[in-house]
Amino acid sequence: MAPYHIRKYQDSDRKWVLGLFCRGMEEHIPATFHHMLMLPGTLLLLLVVPLALLLVYGSWLLVLMSSLTLFAFLWLLAKYTWKKHMAACLRTDLADITKTYLSGCASCFWVVERGGQVVGIVGALPVKKPLLQKKQLQLRHLCVALEHRGEGIAKALVRTVLQFARDQGYSEVVLSTSMLQCAALALYQQMGFQKTGQSFFTRISKLRDTPLIHFTYHLTSAQEGGL
Repeated sequence: MAPYHIRKYQDSDRKWVLGLFCRGMEEHIPATFHHMLMLPGTLLLLLVVPLALLLVYGSWLLVLMSSLTLFAFLWLLAKYTWKKHMAACLRTDLADITKTYLSGCASCFWVVERGGQVVGIVGALPVKKPLLQKKQLQLRHLCVALEHRGEGIAKALVRTVLQFARDQGYSEVVLSTSMLQCAALALYQQMGFQKTGQSFFTRISKLRDTPLIHFTYHLTSAQEGGL
């Protein structure tokens, strides 16, 4: 297996980076769909609506169609949520990665290269209005290609961000991730990030009970062994 190499982003990486980012976001659609399907309100609808239609119209075909319609609606809602997030990122910080992340020394964007391909990415931007006037760096867009997970690449990218934060004099590294991203949640906690709270980014996320989980890594008090 060829070794991987972490380096700063170059404009020639753009196609690889955006492709990796979009594929990573689309992976969360099935998990979101399953989560919404298991919500008490959804299960109640799946039980009550078909039963009511059967009692009123006596049609099993109508029951089947109503259930399929609800499944389709939930899938489209899950897909819409992640597609909307992707579109927002592609028109903001990922629209011009060099300008956003590499125009100054306080931010950066890295890629992992293996065999001539980009198989991992992560970015870091300063928090514009940090709480308690702390100097905070935000970790963004950590993503590893599906076929290269389990090789320690994600940990190496997080370590890269933490070392960059130390070198630039930051006191904390912060990030937010969906409660549905179980692997990411486990990784951050394993590496010493502490959960500081949660919030709902949109009304839809509140309706489907999928908050963003907020994490902080305290550089001044973190133990090196946690890296």
